[in-house]
Amino acid sequence: MPSFDIVSKIDLQEVDNAVNQTRKEVDQRYDFKGTHNEINLKKEAIDILAADDYKLQAIIDILKGKLTRRGVSAKCLDFGKPETASAGAMRQHITLVQGISKEKGKEIIKMIKETKLKVQPQIMEDEVRVSGKKIDDLQDVMQLLKGKDLDIELQYVNMRS
Repeated sequence: MPSFDIVSKIDLQEVDNAVNQTRKEVDQRYDFKGTHNEINLKKEAIDILAADDYKLQAIIDILKGKLTRRGVSAKCLDFGKPETASAGAMRQHITLVQGISKEKGKEIIKMIKETKLKVQPQIMEDEVRVSGKKIDDLQDVMQLLKGKDLDIELQYVNMRS
């Protein structure tokens, strides 16, 4: 029976490249000269330390642009609350979101079932598998989900016929 998987994954190598490019741009920009700014990639998070709120927003904008150019959606970033650090500096913790949560999986399944297509969606850990007798129905499900704004970036993998 034909099937495919709906997943939400991030290419961590591209995130690392975008963080490095952001770091280089911040080091070279004139408006950042003479201030202490850091951007660090940890395992599943990005930490930014900026001299003030304006510089923090500028670094975030640069990072989003670099990620978008590298094919990583800004939807995969979960921004924590900006915190004040010593000497008026600002700190921002950004979590990288991977996988589909149970709640988001249930929302996706509900949308698929509302179409009345003859497909069977099911949650499998952090992904959703959709199977059906007709490949056309599966492609209709993909088009439906591409047209919806679900606040997470979805990829469609393992298409089997």
